[in-house]
Amino acid sequence: MAKEIFKTAEGNPIGKMLDTLSPFNYIWLWIIYDKQVMKVSDLEKLMNQVTSTLDRFRLDEKAALVVGGNKGLGQAMVLALAAAGANVCIVARGPEGLQETAEAIGKLGRKGKSIAADVTQEEQVEKMVGSMLDFFGKIDILVNSQGTAHLQPIIEFDTDAWQKVIDVNLKSVFLCCKHVGRVMLQQGKGKIINISSVRSFQGRIEDAAYAPSKGGVNQLTRSLAIEWGPKGINVNAIAPVFTLTAINESFLKDRAKSEWVLSRIPMKRFGQLDDVFGPIVFLASEASNFVNGHVLLVDGGWIAG
Repeated sequence: MAKEIFKTAEGNPIGKMLDTLSPFNYIWLWIIYDKQVMKVSDLEKLMNQVTSTLDRFRLDEKAALVVGGNKGLGQAMVLALAAAGANVCIVARGPEGLQETAEAIGKLGRKGKSIAADVTQEEQVEKMVGSMLDFFGKIDILVNSQGTAHLQPIIEFDTDAWQKVIDVNLKSVFLCCKHVGRVMLQQGKGKIINISSVRSFQGRIEDAAYAPSKGGVNQLTRSLAIEWGPKGINVNAIAPVFTLTAINESFLKDRAKSEWVLSRIPMKRFGQLDDVFGPIVFLASEASNFVNGHVLLVDGGWIAG
């Protein structure tokens, strides 16, 4: 059969050459030919695929739920998701920034919805998920960007303040992942992005709650990625460095502390809100389909130093 495939018209130089080949040589020639055909086919396949590279970052008609999306990093990520094509529901404990952010989503040409909920309370998380489904009918993306901090000498550390940080930074992330995860498992697909911190990798003085809570977020992210990855759900985290937001305002007002922070960042600047635009869209999109259980540092090189 190989001879018939390789031979061309009678009298062709290739045909004359093939007449002199033994059956054994035909086999080897067929193997070489087959590999070349495969190479061409693989290249053509890649050429077809690569033309859609930028499209893979699009989030058109995706439904995103962003907890803590009313201000700071959360608000910045809401707008980035909307700019990439997603319809977004923002959740926060109180009314501050909710309506304004929802209106900003509309100005980007997407649907925006806001929900007031205390996500440290499981029954409110369940209600939040129900409202999201009533409005959008699905949840493609979950972003947990809620967070708070409290610093105090350890032997004086207020226990209620410690519990609040753990509840807001870790318990609520667990609850949102648990109940949104149920929806995504039924869908057979979903993207979860938990917002961690460089402090999840390091301790610091007077920090008995924030750093431990963010370390917990990293480990929760990995556990969920292992359990849900085989079922079509990607679970990852983003760990920013000190960013110019309200949660860091009092710390960075201290000149000595701010100078120390800058000395630790090789790029010699604080994080800016737009530094998270690219990372959040990447992890929420089809471009990151084989990224799972990863904590993406957005730190200007802080951890590398």
